[in-house]
Amino acid sequence: MGIFTAAAAALRRGLSRTAETLVGLTAFLAGRRIDEDLLGEVEGRLLSADVGVTATRELVDALRRDWKAGRISTGEEVVPFLKAELRRRWEGVDLSLARCERKPTVILVVGVNGSGKTTSVAKIAASLKAEGRTVLLAAADTFRAGAVRQLEIWSERLGVELVKGVEGGDPAAVVFDAADAALARGVDVLLVDTAGRLHTQDSLMRQLSKLRSVLAKKIPDAPHETLLVLDATAGQNAIRQAEVFTEAAEVTGIFLSKLDGTARGGVVMAIRDQMGLPVKLVGVGERPEDVEAFDPETFVEAMFAEND
Repeated sequence: MGIFTAAAAALRRGLSRTAETLVGLTAFLAGRRIDEDLLGEVEGRLLSADVGVTATRELVDALRRDWKAGRISTGEEVVPFLKAELRRRWEGVDLSLARCERKPTVILVVGVNGSGKTTSVAKIAASLKAEGRTVLLAAADTFRAGAVRQLEIWSERLGVELVKGVEGGDPAAVVFDAADAALARGVDVLLVDTAGRLHTQDSLMRQLSKLRSVLAKKIPDAPHETLLVLDATAGQNAIRQAEVFTEAAEVTGIFLSKLDGTARGGVVMAIRDQMGLPVKLVGVGERPEDVEAFDPETFVEAMFAEND
């Protein structure tokens, strides 16, 4: 996965709130035999960590089956069982970012205002550049006051070229010009920032559909990746955002932002179960380099890790 590498320490910090809930479960389980009361406590802890109703039910049902079949019997066996089941939910899932042989690869980034979308775009750009790939930014969030200037500041700081229009202008025109520029300059990746909120859901959907259409006409099969930025502190509200944006923009993966210790990271599992969307990247701080590939093994361990 190139420059994106899983950092266990950063994830442990980001998932500290989740871990508090689940480490408490570990203490509760110590020295106990499995029974229905214990299973009820496990269910409550998983729900409190925002693992989601579907995943929680399936995890507890699997635990109950193994208990009744005599394969496990003690509380100490529960957490290793849960870890293994959580990891298994990601088997066979492609977590890599799209990378086309024919330049450019187009990555469309969507999400509501306040989710950290523009900063997440900058983090992706910084990581791709560090990987040795050339990047062109498109400032297509023309409706939010200051959004274009925010991305312009990031482009200057990162040394990445930017195509922009006027504030309040037509985002489709920006994307059209950016696609032309990406083709002419032979860049590896065109990274498109988009508006997070228009007046109605219908207008949001129309705008995103228009942007996708413009890109597809200019560059074959574009966009090749559509990342939805979700605020990790949003909890179950993130599910509704995923539903709306998937309908509007055919989302292919999640960038989970603001994983800074206040989040309940179990929502990663809920999004996967309810939407079929993999989390591909996580933001673990404010700096451009504070972005990590989502690695199920590291993530699950961090969910249960004791923090100093």
